Amino acid sequence: MTIALSPNASAPLAPPASIEPLVVPDRLLLGPGPSNVDPCVIAAMNQQPIGHLDTAYLAMMDEVQELLRYTWQTTNPLTYAVAGTGSAAMEATLANAIEPGDRVLVCVKGYFGHRLVDMAQRYGADVVAINRPWGEAFSLEELTTALAEHRPAVLAIVHAETSTGVCQPLEGLGAACAAHDCLLLVDTVTSLGGVPIFLDEWQVDLAYSCGQKGLSCAPGISPFTMSDRAVAKLERRRQPVANWYLDAALLRKYWGPERVYHHTAPVNLTYALREALRLLAEEGLDARWQRHRQIAEYFWSGLADLGLSCHVEESLRLPTLTTVRVPDGVDAKAVSRQLMADYNIEVGGGLGELGGRVWRIGLMGYNSQREHVDTLLHALAAILHQVT
Repeated sequence: MTIALSPNASAPLAPPASIEPLVVPDRLLLGPGPSNVDPCVIAAMNQQPIGHLDTAYLAMMDEVQELLRYTWQTTNPLTYAVAGTGSAAMEATLANAIEPGDRVLVCVKGYFGHRLVDMAQRYGADVVAINRPWGEAFSLEELTTALAEHRPAVLAIVHAETSTGVCQPLEGLGAACAAHDCLLLVDTVTSLGGVPIFLDEWQVDLAYSCGQKGLSCAPGISPFTMSDRAVAKLERRRQPVANWYLDAALLRKYWGPERVYHHTAPVNLTYALREALRLLAEEGLDARWQRHRQIAEYFWSGLADLGLSCHVEESLRLPTLTTVRVPDGVDAKAVSRQLMADYNIEVGGGLGELGGRVWRIGLMGYNSQREHVDTLLHALAAILHQVT
């Protein structure tokens, strides 16, 4: 059928001269994320979508919530997946926890602490930032002293700082926050699925993560949870959450028993997340955490054999992401480019203060395997032999 244009209508723009069928290069993704996705998750994601109010999809949402509670070790009823990347889930925690004028204490020890500061300020918080050098962690004594001094409504801290490779100890911090009538907000983007986390035991009130790292899912769907204390603050708000799309008061009506339409959910990404979490539960948290630790230690030993060192002391080092010091006289970006060009391996460069000084190497989820470590170490050895 030919569609008649009005006499005064312009002709449509011509399409590009050549549009080839999609071809995606085969990469080994050993950067800070995304990581390679388990083939079972790819297969789940590649099924036909169904409606986001279909009874089968609603049942799947319940399964996702149950599996997320297991993965985070929490019983929080308000636990669901944000339709967005990890940064959207980060914003969701701040948007729902902060009212204009609330004092928010942000613990900055890397790039993503600064992002928390920026977001909190945009929601009208009275932000107080405390700082540690990039590669170090805060002590419980420092944090308890800051709570007593600043009396915040919310304390925000990154558990696994993706820019530095530091794992922040959290034991005791939740109790200290509760004693000061303060909510504890924790970034678990690079720890969930690979590092021990006990949200309820640690008395964490708000947490978020992402799909594409330790869970080995695709980017675009991100875990989010609120404790009863955080929900109580949400319900006491004097004005609505400023971000409609991320408003947990609205979203819990969709994820909860009311099933009130809110948005068109990313159906295929929900398939993927559900399958990724099923695989995690099938492996078991203890086994999963142990695998990540063992593979990381194997990697660290291999780095030492190459004469390379890590930026973070071992007691604070993430098993999911390692910051490797770039040797003197070596161009970090040139090595990363050669890894990609010659070996199809992606690694990350340093952010912020660590730009050009480290490579960020992720061994997360499906990629936490000895064979991947061996492949990377062989490639690094060959390249460094050429440039040093």
